[in-house]
Amino acid sequence: MNSSKPVHPRQRRIWDISAPVRVGTPVFPGDTEYAQEWNATISPNCPVNVATITLSPHVGSHADAPLHYDPNGATIGDVPLEAYIGPCRVIHAIGCGPLIQWEHIAHAVADLPERVLVRTYRNMPVDRWDPELTAYAPQTIERLADLGVKLIGIDSASIDPAPSKTLDSHQVIRRRDMRVLENLVLDEVEEGDYELIALPLKLVTADASPLRAILRACS
Repeated sequence: MNSSKPVHPRQRRIWDISAPVRVGTPVFPGDTEYAQEWNATISPNCPVNVATITLSPHVGSHADAPLHYDPNGATIGDVPLEAYIGPCRVIHAIGCGPLIQWEHIAHAVADLPERVLVRTYRNMPVDRWDPELTAYAPQTIERLADLGVKLIGIDSASIDPAPSKTLDSHQVIRRRDMRVLENLVLDEVEEGDYELIALPLKLVTADASPLRAILRACS
C-alpha cells in the first residue's frame, strides 16, 4: 500500500491590488458614492443578513467598458475577457508628474507582455479624492499599443487628467481597441512580471464594472 501523500504544486504568492470599497471610498466628483443598508439582519425570525448596495460601477478598482467613452461602444458585460487575465508587467513611474511620458517607462518596455500596469503613487490614496492624479500621456498609450499591449492599468482614478473634457487617452483606448483598469493599489508591488487576474462582472448594460484584481507570482 502506497502511503505517500500527494504532491501539490508550489503555491504562488498573490498580491491583492484591489482598492477597498466602503462608505467614504472616494469617487470622481459628482459620481455616485457607495452606500449600503440592511434589508434583513440575523434574528430569531431571520437566519441571514442581506444588504442592499448603491454604487457607481467606477467605485474602487474597476474596468471601463468602451461604452464609457464611446456612445456606440460595448457594455462591460459584452467585452471579451481574454485581456483581463494573463501575463502582465508592473512598471514604476512614482512621482513622475501629471502625465506618464514614454521616458518614465522606457526602462522597462523590452519584451512587453500584452498587459501593463503603471504605479505612480508611493501610497495610493484609498481614502481621499486626488484632483492632481497622474494620468497617461496619449502618445505613451499609442506606443504601448504599437508594441502589442492590449490592456493598460494605473493606480490613479483615471488614465486622463481629472479636469479633462476631451479624454484624449480614453480616445486612444477606443481607437486602438484596448482595455483599461483604474484605481489599482500597487503600493506593495515591485517592478516586474506577474500574472494578472482582474475579471469584470457580467453587467450587460453597464459602462464599467468593479473588480477584485490580483497579481500572482510567475511560476
